Amino acid sequence: MKEKNQSALANLRREYMQDALYRGDLLTDPIKQFHEWLNAAREAGVEDPSAMNLSTVGADGRPSSRIVLLKGADEDGFRFYTNYASKKAEEIEKNEKVALHFFWAPLSRQVAIGGKVQKLCREESMAYFATRPRESQVSTWASCQSEEVSGREELEKAFIYCDDKFKDGMIPMPPDWGGFIVQPDFFEFWQGRPGRLHDRFIYTKDLETGWQISRLAP
Repeated sequence: MKEKNQSALANLRREYMQDALYRGDLLTDPIKQFHEWLNAAREAGVEDPSAMNLSTVGADGRPSSRIVLLKGADEDGFRFYTNYASKKAEEIEKNEKVALHFFWAPLSRQVAIGGKVQKLCREESMAYFATRPRESQVSTWASCQSEEVSGREELEKAFIYCDDKFKDGMIPMPPDWGGFIVQPDFFEFWQGRPGRLHDRFIYTKDLETGWQISRLAP
């Protein structure tokens, strides 16, 4: 069985045949460089190009990760939204250092980001909540994120109850829901290359001189 599994994994091995990434290709601003790659992923038809892995660390030192959707990125930082009573939010409350990771397989590209996170102001969160589809707004009220439930039926009953409760008007944002913004101090841009001789560049932030770019061995 072990040999069979190893053989199956060997057949899954791939080669990276994308273009090279040189120092001269990179913009001095990592946010602008990120948007160039994000737009390229969209143009290439990558499914959910704004999906990112968010890693947090609990009070016991155990890291945890999950996929969330990027809802905005500019010079202020990278935004996402969640329930403030969720596991990720509770871990952020205890440790403001987080990591983000994007992977666009068709382009053989990855972007890793590290930084500190803080809550968005309630006004900004409310403005975003108002743009969400109605069903997503109802689900936000119906689900006590990360809490144990007896089964699917409990969730569906809660959804029906909340849907009926707000049937006659706009749905307000729950008091325990809102956004976070990650303020980066580190970026890594990774381009897959043949023979696993990948191109890797990191941006590190210097308070006096700004962003510094260095190449890493793959």
